[in-house]
Formats: sequence, structure tokens, C-alpha cells
Amino acid sequence: MDFVQSFRQNFIEGDRWKYLTDGLVVTLEITGAAVLLGLLLGFIVAIIRCTYLKTGKMKIADALCRLYLTVIRGTPMMVQLLIIYFVVFASVNISKTLVAIIAFGINSGAYVAEIVRGGIMSIDNGQMEAGRSLGLNYRQTMTSIIMPQALKTVLPALANECIVLLKETSVAGYIGIYDLTKGGDEIRAQTYSPFLPLIAVAVVYLVMVMFLTFLVGKLERRLSANDRR
Repeated sequence: MDFVQSFRQNFIEGDRWKYLTDGLVVTLEITGAAVLLGLLLGFIVAIIRCTYLKTGKMKIADALCRLYLTVIRGTPMMVQLLIIYFVVFASVNISKTLVAIIAFGINSGAYVAEIVRGGIMSIDNGQMEAGRSLGLNYRQTMTSIIMPQALKTVLPALANECIVLLKETSVAGYIGIYDLTKGGDEIRAQTYSPFLPLIAVAVVYLVMVMFLTFLVGKLERRLSANDRR
């Protein structure tokens, strides 16, 4: 079977290309929502940990955050997804897509937390002392002085975490979600031709990652240009 005939069989006949586009939409939905959840969780955990490290307060909350970071970063993403779906929400009638968003968001939050914590802790202690000398309390100093500087430092790393999360969503099919990877599997199951469907899925992921990498590069260059001013 030549390439043209194989391409036609895998993507044109029966409008099989729609399996990929429909799956891509789900993949982007999961990734976008999980990124937002991960950023929210990550910032909360990072602030709690930094508050404890800088002031000694919130000891119990910090211990819970460290437990969360240890468990999430120490176990595979796929195992976490399966546990959340088959154990945590086993008796609950809930959308599989929502389960995936929760699982990927919780996982991403652990890495975002450490990225943000590193950015906050990298800011010189003199900045905190300067804020307090101006009459600002700890919260005001963090939100007005420390966080803006830390965010500028960690933005490229956060953007790269989004890229990693996009690729990690490829395991969502293990709980029956019809994502991009599952769309390729559906074509393969119908045509018994594994090469082109899998290559197509890989190419789509590669294009998305290259596009996001391009955006991250532009962001890094803009931040570098602002630093030189």
C-alpha cells in the first residue's frame, strides 16, 4: 500500500481525521483548565511554604504542603490519574474530563509551587526589610514588592511547566477520555495501520509544543530586554 492510499484510508475515508480534531479539542480543554488549577494550587502552596520559611508561622499548613509535594512529585502521573478516577471518585457520577482536570491540576500544582517558591526565596531579604520599613505589613510587602519580582523571574519556568503538562495529558485515555491520543488509537483500530495515526498524533503534539516553545522564547527575550533598560 503506497503512502497516498494509506493516508486516504487513515484520514480521508469515513472522515477519520475528525477523530484527531475532536480529540485535540478535549486535550486543549483539559490542558487549559488544569493549568489554571495548577497555578492556583501552586501559588497557595508556595505562599504558605515561604511564609513558614520566612516567619515560622503556619507550621501545620506547611507540613501538609510538604506532604502534598512529596506524594505528588514522588508518584507517576498516570498512577495519580487512576487513583483519582477509580478510588477517589469511584462512587461519584462525575465527568471523566473533570476528573482529568483535577488530576492534572493537582499534579501540576506541586511543580508550580516549587517554581514559585524558588522565585520568592531568590528575592533578597533586603526587599522585605525595605517594605516593612515603609510601614507595609508582611502581606502587603509580599503582594506589592516580593511577588512582582518573583513572578518576573519564574515566568519562563511556569510557561515550560505548561508545555510539560500538555504532553502529560496524553495518558488521559487510560480512564476512557477521548483525547488526541485516543483519537489516533481509534483510527488505528479501524484501519489496522499503526504508523500514520501514531505519527499524526506525534506531529500534532510536536507542532503545539513548538508553538508554545516559540512563545516562551519570545517571553524570555522580552524579559531580558526589559532587564537591560
